[in-house]
Amino acid sequence: MEIVARDLTIRLGGVPRVDRVSLALRPGELVGLIGPNGAGKTTLFRALAGLRTSDEGETLYDGRPLAAIGRRAFAKRLAYLEQTAEAHWPLRVEHVVALGRLPHRGFGRAALTTDAAAVERALRAADAEGFRGRLMRELSGGERARVLLARAFAVESEWLLADEPAAALDPAHQLGLMERLRAAAHRGMGVVVVLHDLTLASRFCDRLVLMAGGRILGDGRPAEVLTDEAAATAYGVSLIRAETGGEPLVAPWRRLAPDDDRRTRP
Repeated sequence: MEIVARDLTIRLGGVPRVDRVSLALRPGELVGLIGPNGAGKTTLFRALAGLRTSDEGETLYDGRPLAAIGRRAFAKRLAYLEQTAEAHWPLRVEHVVALGRLPHRGFGRAALTTDAAAVERALRAADAEGFRGRLMRELSGGERARVLLARAFAVESEWLLADEPAAALDPAHQLGLMERLRAAAHRGMGVVVVLHDLTLASRFCDRLVLMAGGRILGDGRPAEVLTDEAAATAYGVSLIRAETGGEPLVAPWRRLAPDDDRRTRP
């Protein structure tokens, strides 16, 4: 399924948070959506996931609007993990992950044999097998984040849209997460993640989409998008670059002064 946004504009309080954005996403690549706070990333993400309507423009899925696909069919094809996902329910982890199977069987219907296998695969994919029998309220923030990611994996959809999935994880689990997401994309899944960590984004993503001020400033391979000029314009920072083991290392290094000539308005 191809996801195409055409001239999307979304206003909040009369102010455009997404401003005439056009974007085409195809399965088989790990796409990182990056940009400073307030750039419009989450608003755009929710529109792509069918959770927010646009004031102008349209989002199409294989050339069709969401209404032509139907909510239930769409829920089988796209899983969405929101930025502020919380879970304090008195449920065991395996039951929370099993909620990801609801689009396949409907609420209140008995679980299928295939559901149990999908839950096991999802727990492994999110490195959350060790939490299976524990209650969600007993877990740390990072552990809960891994379980909620497993719930999204359990859908076994064509697409996964995850808003800052690495934010609550320690460095080892951040690396494990990005390795798994990249592997899933290279197996043919469509994976789009919102990231603030430019080092992770530049190392693992096949493609980056850089937003600032509600608009797309760059879209392409990481080396093409994360230029010094783009970092100065979008973030107001300078970057350092290196290479280790044949892989790129890009990291923010210094904030630029407001009157620095390298900073321009997006």
